[in-house]
Amino acid sequence: MPGPTDSRPDAASVLEDLIRLARTAGADAADALLVDSAALSLSMRLGRPESLERSESGDIGLRVFVGRRMAVVSSTDRSPAMLRELAERAVAMARTVPEDPFCGLADPGALAHDWPDLDLCDAYEPSAEELIDAARRVEEAALAVEGVSNSDGADGSWSRSAVALAASNGFFGGYSVSRRSLSVSVLAGSGTGMERDYDYHSTVYGADLRPPEEIGRRAGERAVARLNPRKVRSRQVPVVYDPRVAGGLLGHLAGAISGSAIARGTSFLKDRLGQPVFAPGIEVVDDPGVRRGLRSKPFDAEGLRPQRRAIIADGVLTTWIMDLRSSRQLGLASTGHASRGTGGPPSPSPTNLFLSPGTLSPEALMADIGEGFYITSLMGQGVNGVTGDYSRGASGFWIEGGRIAYPVSEVTVAGNLKEMFRNLTPASDLELRHGIDAPTVRIEGMTVAGT
Repeated sequence: MPGPTDSRPDAASVLEDLIRLARTAGADAADALLVDSAALSLSMRLGRPESLERSESGDIGLRVFVGRRMAVVSSTDRSPAMLRELAERAVAMARTVPEDPFCGLADPGALAHDWPDLDLCDAYEPSAEELIDAARRVEEAALAVEGVSNSDGADGSWSRSAVALAASNGFFGGYSVSRRSLSVSVLAGSGTGMERDYDYHSTVYGADLRPPEEIGRRAGERAVARLNPRKVRSRQVPVVYDPRVAGGLLGHLAGAISGSAIARGTSFLKDRLGQPVFAPGIEVVDDPGVRRGLRSKPFDAEGLRPQRRAIIADGVLTTWIMDLRSSRQLGLASTGHASRGTGGPPSPSPTNLFLSPGTLSPEALMADIGEGFYITSLMGQGVNGVTGDYSRGASGFWIEGGRIAYPVSEVTVAGNLKEMFRNLTPASDLELRHGIDAPTVRIEGMTVAGT
């Protein structure tokens, strides 16, 4: 798979030809995106591979503008005849759709012209045998944990993609990204008392992946720890989110400050720009420039250079997350958060988003909790983005006397994100592992509904 520099001559030629054909067909402006990908994935259960798949794909997307009308088309065929047909079809479609006063390419003066090497692509491609060996080892380690009784399976994967973007405003850029991942899910106990849990890790470089034995052992230990859960009675208590679910709170924040939601007026934070949303001292950062970051990018889907931003600074909401269209609707400048596939127009999306760590360890964060709930798993989608109302099924562990006491299940946690954000305290254990990350988080006064 070619890297960003190696792919430029071919990608540039294809994309520039497509844009030229669109202009010839009557487009006033156009941009085009090309993505070449390869992937290898494996599933294994009880030591036997169940599936091994390799895929390769090449996609190209064209966006054209005829006045204030826009259309997007895509294809996997890059032959000269198909490129011509693609351009003509896109222009014909654009002429039939309603005008959009906010669509259009970036001003040439705002375009990114250089960017840092973020080390986003591992040149090494693992063999199928390597994936099989890693999956075997991670499952064996999980099954070796005392109390683990069965396996749901182990999965390993590798992928690499080369991305190139060109536009009639003069932009051209390309880069490559790679991914390695390994996961396992196992069961503990027997009969109706069985419990399931998992662990996984995903990285840009295979060398950064945690050892299979560590991933497997953690999955097994988590499953065993969930055995013999109890019910709890309904009450209001402090709730502590484990890091693997705490990042979901930032996902809700990102949705609420998306420029698209703000422009539509469908966010519970639509009137909160420049005002306190979290407690003083809380910081939430979006950083597209993390080296080997899972969501890092040198430029966005509209050719703009994204910047590290404190989305929340000292508890105050400082900005929306915007692409060009939503920024024009709001009368602001784009924040460089445009994201796009070949089949659709750009939309705003965060990059590496994380809640900055606090000063207390997770143990110290819980030390004064007489009774509380430590969440390790969430279920359901009970979040209202317009009102902020929050209600999720949950399982985890009951806290007594500042310590984890016993597992609990069949619980619902409820609150409102506006109050939850204001009453949130982060611990010191932040790890950048998922693209949207948070340390252990404590939230005061949530409703836990049980028996």
